[in-house]
Amino acid sequence: MDQLKILFAVVLSLATASAATLGVVQTEGGSVQGQNIPLGLFRSVDVFKGIPFAAKPEMLEKPQPHPGWSGILKAIKFAPRCMQMNMLQTSSFGSEDCLYLNIWVPQGRQVSSDLPVMIWFYGGGFMSGGSMGPNFLNNYLYSGQEIADRGNVIVVSVGYRVGTLGFLSTGDSDLPGNFGLWDQHAAITWVHRNIRSFGGDPENITLFGESAGGASVSFQSLSPHNKGLVRRAISQSGVAVCPWAMSKNPRKVALEVAEKVGCPTDERMVACLKSIDAKTLTMAAAGVEQGSPDYPVVLNLLLSPVVDGDFLPDHPANLFQNAADIDYIVGVNNMDGHHFTVQDIPSLGNKTKETPVEDLKRLLASYSKEFGKDSTDVAFAEYSSDWESSPSQDTIKRTGVDIGTDYIFLVPAQIALYLHAENAKSGCTFSYLLSEPSMLAGPDKPYHDWVGSDHADDLQFVFGKPFTTPKAYGDRHRDLSAYMIAYWTNFARTGDPNQGNLKVPAVWPEFTLPGQPFLDIHGKMNESSIGQEMRLRFVRLWTSVLPSLPTDV
Repeated sequence: MDQLKILFAVVLSLATASAATLGVVQTEGGSVQGQNIPLGLFRSVDVFKGIPFAAKPEMLEKPQPHPGWSGILKAIKFAPRCMQMNMLQTSSFGSEDCLYLNIWVPQGRQVSSDLPVMIWFYGGGFMSGGSMGPNFLNNYLYSGQEIADRGNVIVVSVGYRVGTLGFLSTGDSDLPGNFGLWDQHAAITWVHRNIRSFGGDPENITLFGESAGGASVSFQSLSPHNKGLVRRAISQSGVAVCPWAMSKNPRKVALEVAEKVGCPTDERMVACLKSIDAKTLTMAAAGVEQGSPDYPVVLNLLLSPVVDGDFLPDHPANLFQNAADIDYIVGVNNMDGHHFTVQDIPSLGNKTKETPVEDLKRLLASYSKEFGKDSTDVAFAEYSSDWESSPSQDTIKRTGVDIGTDYIFLVPAQIALYLHAENAKSGCTFSYLLSEPSMLAGPDKPYHDWVGSDHADDLQFVFGKPFTTPKAYGDRHRDLSAYMIAYWTNFARTGDPNQGNLKVPAVWPEFTLPGQPFLDIHGKMNESSIGQEMRLRFVRLWTSVLPSLPTDV
């Protein structure tokens, strides 16, 4: 037995000694050294934490190149998040000096080269978030290790400015805004220029992101500034044409912020705003209303991208020709709206309280107000058309969640798919729906047992959490995580989620306008996990029926 142990130790030490590692890497700013993490026989991953891709940004200005450093930068610590408010909007945390990225490079017997590169943009409503996501006992949600190791791709996660510092805008050239998008673009260009030194292929860059990160991916693919830099893109639960992704009235917000911080609202305003302390300016965006059916949470996101005539020369719907050669995956979770509708109508999420039908009508009225006075009745008639004569509370509550999911995420995702497929030249289009039941749903759990995939439920599976924290998950969740990593990394490698290094449980058909096939992703997938025309009745309701109603004169 002891001999076996010794033999095993020798084999292990040989394996870890034999797994390749990059060592010191030369970048345009100087030398960097990360850490090599052994993962098994001839397998390891090199991790570089906190590499600066731009200088500390000036207040409300575009990012500038980093001046570089002397000696070897020890890239072993994640940089702080960009400055933002805490969840309760009572204080701020983070740093102005936050334009850093992290890199995971998988290694085998030889040092890797020409690997596909996947750049991650986090969500958080353009108001919050960080390149590593939530952290529990040093287990960061956005660690790229599992994706890199299993899919044999390089993963990069990026910090970008949020809130007032990232998106305050006067809606004109005085203060054009979109600073957070410029940060993301600066990271893309840095990766394009430097990733070969880490073993990556600069001509095969895939962007991926969720929620505001998914919308960010969409904006980056549509901007003329990224022409030729991005090969593929994956938008999870968020696209540029979502109702919350563009600021409708940026000047109004800028004036309110100026008044809060004591700046004049005339031609001196922008100069004054740029002189304000970062914490004060960050906190000036506080006071967003808690949601209600009449003022839904998602219509209260005051700071987001704008059409600035530069990064976004036009409304996103008119820019899809810029993504004609980019392969694109777009998808949503089947109950993406749950997280938001239970904030707007708290009884929806309460197992003991009843939800009045009137609350659904009020929510519909808020969502459809641009379509005229008859829109609520028309929309409600469609959503309640399958109800029994006296609908159960489950029916009413599920319908409320469906309304939120459709309006906030699903219908805009379908619009983005149509526009991408219509404008595509060499680019392919793929659509998915994640329908895995929520792990928080069930008789002894906080959610109703019918709750499916809530907003952000996809993140744990894409980032391989069922493998890193196995006790928290079952085999079904490990299968699901393996499927998502396989589809995502195959797509990054080849542009086809079915073709690559990893086997997939079902052939994912390309999205085409007749049929509109999509992949239904869950833990028990097989060849029949394909759907068509995702919620087409409701897509038509929001895209053609309601807009064609006579508006109030």
